[in-house]
Amino acid sequence: MLDFFTIFSKGGLVLWCFQGVSDSCTGPVNALIRSVLLQERGGNNSFTHEALTLKYKLDNQFELVFVVGFQKILTLTYVDKLIDDVHRLFRDKYRTEIQQQSALSLLNGTFDFQNDFLRLLREAEESSKIRAPTTMKKYEDSEKAKKPVRSMIETRGEKPKEKAKNSKKKGTKKEGSDGPLATSKAAPAEKSGLSVGAENGVELSKEELIRRKREEFIQKHGRGMDKSSKSMKSDAPKEKGKKAPRVWELGGCANKEVLDYSTPTTNGTPEAALSEDINLIRGTGPGGQLQDLDCSSSDDEGAAQNSTKPSATKGTLGGMFGMLKGLVGSKSLSREDMESVLDKMRDHLIAKNVAADIAVQLCESVANKLEGKVMGTFSTVTSTVKQALQESLVQILQPQRRVDMLRDIMDAQRRQRPYVVTFCGVNGVGKSTNLAKISFWLLENGFSVLIAACDTFRAGAVEQLRTHTRRLTALHPPENHGGRTMVQLFEKGYGKDAAGIAMEAIAFARNQGFDVVLVDTAGRMQDNAPLMTALAKLITVNTPDLVLFVGEALVGNEAVDQLVKFNRALADHSMAQTPRLIDGIVLTKFDTIDDKVGAAISMTYITSKPIVFVGTGQTYCDLRSLNAKAVVAALMKA
Repeated sequence: MLDFFTIFSKGGLVLWCFQGVSDSCTGPVNALIRSVLLQERGGNNSFTHEALTLKYKLDNQFELVFVVGFQKILTLTYVDKLIDDVHRLFRDKYRTEIQQQSALSLLNGTFDFQNDFLRLLREAEESSKIRAPTTMKKYEDSEKAKKPVRSMIETRGEKPKEKAKNSKKKGTKKEGSDGPLATSKAAPAEKSGLSVGAENGVELSKEELIRRKREEFIQKHGRGMDKSSKSMKSDAPKEKGKKAPRVWELGGCANKEVLDYSTPTTNGTPEAALSEDINLIRGTGPGGQLQDLDCSSSDDEGAAQNSTKPSATKGTLGGMFGMLKGLVGSKSLSREDMESVLDKMRDHLIAKNVAADIAVQLCESVANKLEGKVMGTFSTVTSTVKQALQESLVQILQPQRRVDMLRDIMDAQRRQRPYVVTFCGVNGVGKSTNLAKISFWLLENGFSVLIAACDTFRAGAVEQLRTHTRRLTALHPPENHGGRTMVQLFEKGYGKDAAGIAMEAIAFARNQGFDVVLVDTAGRMQDNAPLMTALAKLITVNTPDLVLFVGEALVGNEAVDQLVKFNRALADHSMAQTPRLIDGIVLTKFDTIDDKVGAAISMTYITSKPIVFVGTGQTYCDLRSLNAKAVVAALMKA
């Protein structure tokens, strides 16, 4: 049973609607438009909204959308056929009204389609019932039954190619077994008979045989014993006169007191001043204003200049033929026209580090968007597909929600509470380093920061944050802020409950008047259930304002796996009715990938969440905001 079936234009005008139940279809259809159609995620023609499954079809020639909704617990096999039949009949019946392409004509038009739809629905339901049940395949019909038994027998450790050779050699070995094999077996027997029975014609007694064999055994195995004893004797004097290793001043040492660089400090005391060069730590550039990410390089500019020179020397005739080649007349695009271009685009995206599944869905979305669209006279298929893909990629990198931390922090200040940000991610992606960069950016904008050291598992995690706090304090000393400590570390050591430390840090920040609390968590793999449960507990108990997933730009298919499993684990292990998931992404190590920027597309596509920050270096100023057009330009570059 269908809940609804609606037909509307891409401009938002509802042409006809069938309501199977009393509930309104406005909410699910608006969710489909907002989450799929506007976000260029049309690779799959199915969408799930709460308890409903929505299936849709796009008519790009007449700019129409056909949507059917039904309960997701139902398995309706006739839905795809019904959408195709309704699309074909509605387009043919009201072609003249739709072709006028004016909103007024669509509003004044009468689309009496109820009886036709009920007839198509009845036919689709009956066709699904008439379909004969599938019979199971018999063993006699399978390919395995046609193979002889001898071909399926394999000996252990033998390769299939060696079977034929061994079977050929068996016959020759059997034929010659009476000759060489018999003599070779007889020879050792004769030798053993001479040595056991007699020596030089004189028979030996049983005791003499035992004594002689004992001497032979000692002669054989005594040589190795002598060598080992000699080596033991030669090693002994070396150990006595062994030279003591040299102790370097800055070398490693097993002494616990020497290795312990941490100083016993209590929360609330300012860090000691630094003796390092502050300019090297800070980096160059404005720290309070995030610059846009620049993906271009000097090599690309030089290549562009060189490519323009030979083009001017080409003949006008050749250039004219090259321009006219591949032009499409005023015809509608089909799948066959775009297939070769889309295959090249898909391989190009995968080579640029986009996850394989995401690349396939992107190309499928572009095909659905362009299928049936009428092209201009001077338009090529390649340029049309490329332009549509670029538009889709830019739309994907600009998701529904935009995270503005500075605005949200000022809103939290008016409510007299700290703004809490939690960082999570897998091991070694740079959570602590980028937390320090974001701390510096917040300090440059005049906000006080409390860093909560909730990584109680990794050795050196607290000391790393303490070093960053000391450097940030040197860059923003209390003297420059009226004696107020702008950045401080809250830590309780190792082996403690991370959720409890975060709760205490938030309470401490509220009492001391800190503007922002940055919670650093331990790195964990997405398959580690106990650690993912602990992370879900930390987020559920403390309810942070922003949950940032830190991922590196070097990953390809792994980015999809990490984000999907992180979100799934947070949803499964959460105790809340509406679980808290990832709100944004911090993309690190972006300066190491050149133009292979596909991880940004994969992460944004799979979560529909924005990339808030991009890490591009090792100093505190190496923090950028994502420039969607620059990333897409680098992605589409050949």
